[in-house]
Amino acid sequence: MTPRTEQHRPQMSVEEFEELERHASETVRLEFIEGKVQVKAVPDGDHSEIYMWLLEQCMQARPELRLHPERGLKTEAYRKGRARADAVLVPKGSLRGRGEWSEADGVLMAVEITSYDSDTAQRDRVEKPGGYAAAGIPVCLLIDRDDCSLVVFDQPEDGHYRHQEKLPFGATVELPEPVNITLDT
Repeated sequence: MTPRTEQHRPQMSVEEFEELERHASETVRLEFIEGKVQVKAVPDGDHSEIYMWLLEQCMQARPELRLHPERGLKTEAYRKGRARADAVLVPKGSLRGRGEWSEADGVLMAVEITSYDSDTAQRDRVEKPGGYAAAGIPVCLLIDRDDCSLVVFDQPEDGHYRHQEKLPFGATVELPEPVNITLDT
């Protein structure tokens, strides 16, 4: 008998993940990315301050939009992923009636703020932007605290963003259509 390898393990279904997530402790946030359950770090104070800075910038520039924190989205091909974006920018009122894990239609921008945990490089910089692109979210903003930069992803196509621009903290960052906000970092 041969040992079970990663490729022979049964995959968890989306329904099984959602049931697990519903019963998880309030101190843990779970995501289901590329068929794997992942634990998302609870935001620290700096993370919260960055979110508030972005919220203020968005509300001043586009008061008809809302930046919602910690939003559960159906992502990836055929909506088999479940990612909890650090924030989503949507038209005012567009989340009414939506459940914990909602379709990404109407989301103008997903935001990720890196955490100081061991898998942030893969999850925040690669897997989640790919999931957001596959879900058709026009813009993804990555605020990378490790290297003091902002990365703007746009032009989603075939599960990837065709364009990305990386700028250092302190630069003026232009968020493209349909967001149309200039960030003074």
